[in-house]
Amino acid sequence: MPADVMPYGTLYLIPTPLGEGDLSWILPAGVQQRISLLGRFIVEHPKTARHFLKQVNPLCVVQTLKLEVLDEHTPAAELEALLAPLLAGEDIGLLSEAGCPAIADPGGMLVRLAHRRQIRVVPFVGPSAILLALMASGLNGQRFRFHGYLPVAPEVRNKKIIQLEKASIAADETQIFIETPYRNRKLLEALVQQCHVETDLCVACNLTQADEVVLTQMISEWRPGSNWPDLHKKPTVFLLHGRR
Repeated sequence: MPADVMPYGTLYLIPTPLGEGDLSWILPAGVQQRISLLGRFIVEHPKTARHFLKQVNPLCVVQTLKLEVLDEHTPAAELEALLAPLLAGEDIGLLSEAGCPAIADPGGMLVRLAHRRQIRVVPFVGPSAILLALMASGLNGQRFRFHGYLPVAPEVRNKKIIQLEKASIAADETQIFIETPYRNRKLLEALVQQCHVETDLCVACNLTQADEVVLTQMISEWRPGSNWPDLHKKPTVFLLHGRR
């Protein structure tokens, strides 16, 4: 880059809380301080982003912050415009709606394009529901795979569950997936019905919250009528590991 050209800004990837709570438990002080110095952000939902940023810096005037929206409906053609301030030398923070940006999150598209434009990308330390669930599950943390959401249609979903279990057994690999919160119980019921009785299943619900539940049991112990945790409308990560 010529000496007379302003260097590019930095794209900071900012994790956000998985729910309400004390930020000091999940974001280091240094990370919060660096966030408070930024004036421009790319966010999924401006309202929740402003709430988070006000928690980080109670003295900030959130109305003066520059917020651009990047969500699942953002056309790929608009990503270049979101990067324009970075190319002009301004730093930007990318916020996920909950957890880490670009992990099961539309921000991944922007990060990939930033690399193509030779923009520096810096990830901040913070909560990831996927990794927290894997850590607490007791399942194989050496080999694991995240699949996002499983199919909604019952027959297709059931076939996918059987495929995941077989893949887990063959590769000694933990399979990780999520569900829309109001369908959590339906997914749990399907897992109990489709998986072998000795397969291990972990349910990690409302991580980092006061009512957090992390429970790992064999499918035989997840029998219908047992004391299942209340998963309704609560963010939940499911982890499956088949036995050889």
